[in-house]
Amino acid sequence: MQTNYGGLLQNYALQQVLIHMGHEPETILYEDQKKKMTFVSRLSYIKRFLLHSINPKWFKGTKYVPINNERAYIRQNTQAFIEKYIRKTDVLKSHEDFISLVDKRKYQTYVVGSDQCWRPKYNKTFLREMFLGFAEEAKGLKRVAYAISFGTSEWEMNRKNTQECARLAKMFDLITAREVSGVDLCIEKFGVKAKLVLDPTLLLTKEDYINLLEVENTSASDGNLFYYLLDADKSKIAAVNAVGEKLRLKPFKVMPEFKGDSITKEIIKHHFDDCVFPPVTTWLRAFMDADMTIVDSFHGMVFSIIFNKPFWVIGNKKRGMSRFTSLLGLFGLGNRLISVDELANVDISEPINWDKVNGKIEEMKIVSLEILEKAFNNEICQK
Repeated sequence: MQTNYGGLLQNYALQQVLIHMGHEPETILYEDQKKKMTFVSRLSYIKRFLLHSINPKWFKGTKYVPINNERAYIRQNTQAFIEKYIRKTDVLKSHEDFISLVDKRKYQTYVVGSDQCWRPKYNKTFLREMFLGFAEEAKGLKRVAYAISFGTSEWEMNRKNTQECARLAKMFDLITAREVSGVDLCIEKFGVKAKLVLDPTLLLTKEDYINLLEVENTSASDGNLFYYLLDADKSKIAAVNAVGEKLRLKPFKVMPEFKGDSITKEIIKHHFDDCVFPPVTTWLRAFMDADMTIVDSFHGMVFSIIFNKPFWVIGNKKRGMSRFTSLLGLFGLGNRLISVDELANVDISEPINWDKVNGKIEEMKIVSLEILEKAFNNEICQK
């Protein structure tokens, strides 16, 4: 979650909704133990560090992993948002930590959700915890899954995980999903019913987010064609520039110059500031200031819709397509999902009927909030 803008804001949004309902939510923070080093992985880490430190020419094909203080510097702005706006627990580091949390915190309700929380690809170590397996023996708890997501319409769990998660899913008082495919998979794979609801970010209004920008005194963006590409490549950047030239718009992004595999020890040494993720509100402000957006991310799409900006989504098959097709289909915006090649030929000035879209959002927001409120008031039950 540390540098995922969409993940941070969906966490913020869900907390705000629960606070407005009169609850006192806390987010459970955890550190994925799959990153815990074995003897062999430690040797590999040392090898990578030495190759990058001694001679940059040697690191070809050898990924550099920033050390703790380097990661903290890279995450300084997003971590500041977490510290200020996310109510949270201490970081849990083991299955035992989760189990002890039940007695330590005495929560009355556990809410699971939302951003791809039930996708094993992103929860290899703590998948069972995402189904509240650590609280299985606790009595009198309310278990709610809000806007859960598998991230894809393809089933990614093995047989053992499917059986275990299905058993735990049946213990929930309420399960809701943010994608139609998620509703279908819950029935097909777990044998439980799920209701379709909005992603938490869509439960707040544009004005709620603008207020956040004003509180943080966020500076204006440096451009008016915002592109947010998680998997940027030359073809996508070229397409963005072509759109900018055609519409006389200035492209801009809100991402570090170097991230992920592009970071090397040499980059850390000479361009460290270019590895730092900009503030969350800078990313948010980009949607407000843009005349058009081009994205390949789910929440990039969502905030384009929230701020009623003409947008185009470049399909991101590697990260899962159902997340896009479900929401766009719900709002009648399926034509906004295109390929890079199509972006060069599509009518980029094609308008969007925002009155119709906003009306559907309000309709679904009422349904989503009502389902959530009834779950807390014991008026709706999964079992």
